[in-house]
Amino acid sequence: MTNRMTLTERRVDRVHAKQPLGPDEQVDDKALVIVPGHFQRTDPFLALAEDWFSSPGFEWHPHRGIETVTMVLDGVLEHGDNLGHVGALEPGDVQWMTAGRGIIHRELAFRNEHAHILQLWVNLPAADKLVETRYQDLRQAAHAVHTEPGVKVQVISGTAAGVTGPALNHHPITGLMLTLDPGTTYAQLLPADERAFAFVLDGRARIGHRPVEKDQVAWSDPVARGGEGSVLPLRTPDGDRQTRIMLFSGRPLGEPVAAGGPFVMNSREEIEQAFRDFRSGKFGQVPRAARLGFTVARLEDYIQPPTG
Repeated sequence: MTNRMTLTERRVDRVHAKQPLGPDEQVDDKALVIVPGHFQRTDPFLALAEDWFSSPGFEWHPHRGIETVTMVLDGVLEHGDNLGHVGALEPGDVQWMTAGRGIIHRELAFRNEHAHILQLWVNLPAADKLVETRYQDLRQAAHAVHTEPGVKVQVISGTAAGVTGPALNHHPITGLMLTLDPGTTYAQLLPADERAFAFVLDGRARIGHRPVEKDQVAWSDPVARGGEGSVLPLRTPDGDRQTRIMLFSGRPLGEPVAAGGPFVMNSREEIEQAFRDFRSGKFGQVPRAARLGFTVARLEDYIQPPTG
């Protein structure tokens, strides 16, 4: 006799639209897809921002206690940190950065031209808040891909349909980009004990049997504990437009969250310590590195070929 995993069909618990914020001193335009502060409802995800910028972008700033997942939608993103990492990411590329015990980095539009990005903040468990920092530049060509009629699933993190994405995690996260043709029905397998969100970038779909439009995000809370599986049903309407969906899931940490600017820890005391450590130089020195766009003639010099 063989044991078969019990699959629970997921429902969508809530749907909301992204929150436009407009321009500020750093960006040409901004929106919040996941608004920070409602941490029990979004755990383990802290925030998701959509930014359009040319100049100045996000100059040198610190982080501690989180991982940032930056997805380039359009333009070219220049990045660097105080550990010597430097480069440029093109549309479809993803950067998975573990801030851990502390890092100083910047994100700018290459040559001050144009960058359109999504950046997700993922919480780290208390036991991993002060892990070593890590940069992962995950080129689009290196993403694992599953295809079937009318469906393309790019696997950035975790495993879907038997293929595993390139991202390394401290806390397991499934990260997918789905492209669905019109009139397509698809069911995405997810661990039943994980919270999932689906952000519709283009088109529209029924997700968990609820209609979700472009620029809306649908949340599906955990449906069971342990090793059971679940399926999230998706269906796109007839027409001539593809639908693109950012789908991420992760098991809630269930830990206290204390947020202070660029730091996310488990208590106010830890936040205050993070500020003291940054100001005293324990994160390292703020780099004096020159801008890529003004020091090299070719962008290709800073775009490395995919590995693996």
